Amino acid sequence: MKVHTDYLWFNTKKQQEFIRITDDVAAVVSASGVKDGTVLVSAMHITAGVFVNDWEDGLIHDFQDWLEKLAPAGLNYRHHQTGEDNADAHLKRTIMGHQVVLPITEGKLDLGPWEQVFYAEFDGQRRKRVVVKAMGI
Repeated sequence: MKVHTDYLWFNTKKQQEFIRITDDVAAVVSASGVKDGTVLVSAMHITAGVFVNDWEDGLIHDFQDWLEKLAPAGLNYRHHQTGEDNADAHLKRTIMGHQVVLPITEGKLDLGPWEQVFYAEFDGQRRKRVVVKAMGI
């Protein structure tokens, strides 16, 4: 079995930002030499996530609006009593998920026709990373 690990780094410009990373993940898969297996894509920060969905601006905006209704910024969360101010980012990350496992077939990322991989940042404006680990034969 082959295992190949790489990292994607981000410096987001906004507090909350969604970044399409499909091509970056596909490049890691290609470099891995794995022909048949899976790739794990995982945000390495507790206020960021990774998810798969459609790449359509209206839908991205809908996700942001929906998340803000479920976990609004600016509330008096108990987490803020510790000196932090990002409880909403932790909650949003939990809702969206922190990682995905995707198939590799014939050496390529094997997604459905509309599926794209996204990095979701909820407490941004600093350096963050994602681990990409391809495993298989």
